[in-house]
Amino acid sequence: MKKAKLFFILTLLISVSVSAETGYDLWLRYNLVPNKRKLEEYRKVLSSIIVNGSSSTIVAAQAELLNGLSGLLGKKITISGSNTTVGDLIIGTNGIQPEIKSLLKADLAQLGSEGFLIKTIVRSGKNCIVITANEDAGVLYGSFHLLRLIQTGQPINNLNIVSAPKLKLRLLNHWDNLNRTVERGYAGFSIWNWHKLPTYMDKRYVDYARATASIGINGTVLTNVNANATVLTNPYLEKVAALANLFRTYGIKVYLTARFSAPVELGGLKTADPLDPEVQRWWKEKVDEIYKHVPDFGGFLVKANSEGQPGPQNYKRTHADGANMLADAVAPHGGIVMWRAFVYSDEVPEDRHKQAYNEFVPLDGKFRKNVLVQVKNGAIDFMPREPFHPLFGAMPQTQTMMEFQVTQEYLGQATTLVFLAPLFKEVLDSDTWRNGKGSTVGKIINGASQQQQLTGMAGVANIGNDFNWCGHPFAQANWYALGRLSWDASISSEQIADEWIRMTFSEEPKFLEPVKKIMLESREMYTQYTMPMGLHHLITYGSHYGPAPWVDKGQRPDWTNVYYHKADSIGLGFNRTSTGSNALGQYATEVQQQWGDPNTCDEKYLLWFHHVPWTFKLKSGRTLWDELCYDYYTGANRVKSLQEKWNLLKPFVDKERFEEVKMLLQIQYDEAIWWRNSCVLYFQTFSKMPIPAGYEKPDKTLEYYKSLKFPYAP
Repeated sequence: MKKAKLFFILTLLISVSVSAETGYDLWLRYNLVPNKRKLEEYRKVLSSIIVNGSSSTIVAAQAELLNGLSGLLGKKITISGSNTTVGDLIIGTNGIQPEIKSLLKADLAQLGSEGFLIKTIVRSGKNCIVITANEDAGVLYGSFHLLRLIQTGQPINNLNIVSAPKLKLRLLNHWDNLNRTVERGYAGFSIWNWHKLPTYMDKRYVDYARATASIGINGTVLTNVNANATVLTNPYLEKVAALANLFRTYGIKVYLTARFSAPVELGGLKTADPLDPEVQRWWKEKVDEIYKHVPDFGGFLVKANSEGQPGPQNYKRTHADGANMLADAVAPHGGIVMWRAFVYSDEVPEDRHKQAYNEFVPLDGKFRKNVLVQVKNGAIDFMPREPFHPLFGAMPQTQTMMEFQVTQEYLGQATTLVFLAPLFKEVLDSDTWRNGKGSTVGKIINGASQQQQLTGMAGVANIGNDFNWCGHPFAQANWYALGRLSWDASISSEQIADEWIRMTFSEEPKFLEPVKKIMLESREMYTQYTMPMGLHHLITYGSHYGPAPWVDKGQRPDWTNVYYHKADSIGLGFNRTSTGSNALGQYATEVQQQWGDPNTCDEKYLLWFHHVPWTFKLKSGRTLWDELCYDYYTGANRVKSLQEKWNLLKPFVDKERFEEVKMLLQIQYDEAIWWRNSCVLYFQTFSKMPIPAGYEKPDKTLEYYKSLKFPYAP
């Protein structure tokens, strides 16, 4: 009876659809296959499902397939149990028929605990598709993959797909606060309604879990890295448990951020010193309490001794001391600790680029086996473009994992179309040379180049309670890209964009191809009209909304913008070579050789590593000043062209989303002009050179742009 009730609830929750094309359904729209030829092919292959197993995860897979296939094929799909011998699709793990399991034994050996197999076999003289795995979560992932094949128009007549994730931990990091605000959130308030939990379970939690599981993400950190100890109290642990119980069905573990000073704030202790026995005892007891509520609790994510957060250095201890204390507390339960490497100090007069490396490399080999050091993709802070973080590969005896940002804090926020897969791929494919040629960042974090028991990738989530989840309709693609690349980083940006467009909008070639081109060029376009050639951190103080390269006052030097661009009468850029801060010295010799000379340095990183004269000639033949103007003007013009391209697509997209994107592109164009004019006028005060002929002169003064205030920007 309980199983039948669970199935009814899951089916009901999944089958409730949103009538208008609001974007709520994300990439799980399951609309009727538009291509009539393909539709008939799919209908011939799929009519019935045989389900082996009755766990909540298998029930969820069954409900997803029933809902998805019914919508995509426009026909009734029948469901039967494991005692049925004939069916078009068979799903299950341990309960699957012995002869089938024996046939697939060799394939199953390759899958690990989360991989899946989708294979066409002959049974009773008839082809049937089998979705199986070693664990039920794999069947769920495989079910979503089969639906993806149909959604994207792929053939399913003769399948032989063996797929296993390359990373063990594939996480969303929510920077959500207990009052439902979201730090760097641009899509409304937090989807976690802590006030109503644990009794009221919003339907959105199920849909979040479905979407997240559909792209292979298996963990969610519920709370902000700027942590609040209150979440560790019993009333909130009951709320956490309610979410964990729901997410468990979809193969998703929950994690929490730990405030290092919690023993003082909650426990009444006089210290949070990680080597103090009373502190260690407090954390052990607190962890035991957490696991009573959530038996499969994943562990902690910690931001410590960074931007005012408390940590072990408050007590003259190291990051390893702090991480190991928490690791020892969760280890008996199988938990892990993800210790963020985003640290820098206003007491250290050192290039911020260097500080994380300087603090962590001496600790290599001193972290417990259940600790991962979580490293941002670059050393500053999620810039539109950064060279890869020098920590990757520099700690061969320490497990490191990737931290990307999906929410577009420095990439136009939710008013801007920027597809992040090319950024993610650029970093993952970067060669660190730590273990010779080919030691890419991707191979470092997946254990291929640096042996690790634990591997992982996390993305700072862009999800809120806006009806379309992510604020900008195209921002959904970045959530999708994170999941697909954390499962398999070898997938191309082109494939990810193609899948997402087909599933979320349309597979009509007249729509698909131009939109794919827009997406694939969007990040480069944004970088060109905001921070080209390695410029970085030119944003407004506080909100990070819009340009403000003139900011020269802050609580600390590296919270100003002049700190990073170093503009003067001679030139522009931060000298990080051996004659400057020597941050370049933290990379392998081969990388230093490539980036150390302005004549051989990738021009996309030129001003990141070099202070270059205004008259310096680039590969284009233009001087630095002329190239800077070219980038700002060309980038803004590309946004205008993007608007024109989108307007031509009106016949191929629903009215709601067409108009929404159209309005957002107007905002993006206005912001591109703002970036162009303010930055060119500001840097001109140093170059003393005219804006090249043929370019429209700014219609406002630099003082006008400096005067702009946005007190209520997100």
